[in-house]
Order: sequence, then C-alpha cells, then structure tokens
Amino acid sequence: MTQKITKKIVGYKVVSKEEQDARIDAQNEQFVEIGQDLEEMHEALKRPEVLFGTTYKIKTPQSEHALYITINDMVLNAGTEFEERHPYEIFINSKNMEHFQWVLALTRLISAVWRKGGDPCFLVDELKGVFDPKGGYFKKGGVYMPSLVAEIGCAIESHLKRMGIMKGHEMEHHQKAFLDMKRQEFAAKHQTVEAAEGFPEQASLCVKCNVKAAIMMDGCITCLNCGESKCG
Repeated sequence: MTQKITKKIVGYKVVSKEEQDARIDAQNEQFVEIGQDLEEMHEALKRPEVLFGTTYKIKTPQSEHALYITINDMVLNAGTEFEERHPYEIFINSKNMEHFQWVLALTRLISAVWRKGGDPCFLVDELKGVFDPKGGYFKKGGVYMPSLVAEIGCAIESHLKRMGIMKGHEMEHHQKAFLDMKRQEFAAKHQTVEAAEGFPEQASLCVKCNVKAAIMMDGCITCLNCGESKCG
C-alpha cells in the first residue's frame, strides 16, 4: 500500500521480510479476535424482549383501507463502535382482509430471510419487480406502482435507506438547476400548467423512475424527476 509522506524524514529503518510478515500476522490475529467478539445476524440468534420498530402507511386507489407496514430492527453490538441495526421481522396489518393469506405468507418469508443474516437489500428489487396482471396504479406524486407487492418493496427500500444499509441517489445542485430550467422552458414554450404532482400535464412515464415526468425538449426525452435522458 502506497503511503504519502507529509513530514520531514529524520530517520529510517530497514524492515526485514520476517519482521514484516510477523507484523501482518499480528494484525490478522487482532482482526480475527475482534471478529470473534462481534455479534452478527443469524437464525440461531435469540430474539430480545424489545425491538425497535417503524410503521409505514400505504394507501392505494385499489382499496379504501390503508396498509400499515411495521418493520422491527435488532441492534447488534450495542454500546460499541460496531453497533448496527439489522431488520429482523416485518408485519403488515389492514382492515381489508382480501389479501390476508398471501400478505401473511409474504411477511413470514421476508422475516425468515432477514433472520438468516447477510445483505437484505436484494429483496427490494425482487418485490419491486412484481407486476399485477390487472394493471398497476399511480400513487401521490405521479409515481407508477406496478403492484401492491412492489409498493411493499418500496416501503422496505425507504426503511433500509433510513438505516443507511441502502444508499439513495441524490442529484447534484447543478443537475437540479438544469432540470428546473428545462421545466420552465417547456412551460413557456407549450403554455402548459403543472399537474398536482408538480410536473407538466403532457409529461409521460419515465422508464427509469416510474414517474410521469418525462418531456420532449430539444429533440430528446428528459425526465424532470430523475434526470434520465436518452441523449446523455
């Protein structure tokens, strides 16, 4: 590993290969010792009496009753510098009993996967990729949701981002300023008004972020929500 010298050299010592190997072995032993003491998520880990939970509300146009998604997290290595939270179980409750059977099965499977340990993020893509054969719906903000299962996946995604397990994509300031300029140019050219979601009424669905925010400007389709553009 290359190291940059920022101070004046006042002395030096030639380290032999044996000394260097001994130093590396000592560091490896230290890491192994730390790793053995660290608590990791696995299915044999006993459930504590108290878990920290967060509840998310989902209201779809397909039902008059909302769904309430509660995700409980387990704190590992509490009180140490290695403290972290890991999703442990999920519950979904609603007055609408139409989907009770498959929702119960889904929550049990997700909880079982989380308790196995490892990276929980792959479940988000799997759930968001489920499409309802009867057609999806648009939620508040103009976001197209292909199914109720996909929206459950979005709620889990929001939770993992809040915990820092998943990283969200945040546009830079100059990108936001560019999209605002494009929006103003489009509104002036077409004398249009913005929909309730804050994007022009003529906007089409963006294939990347599933928001009705894609407009044709300068011969190129550009999304005013995520910045996706066929012209780069």
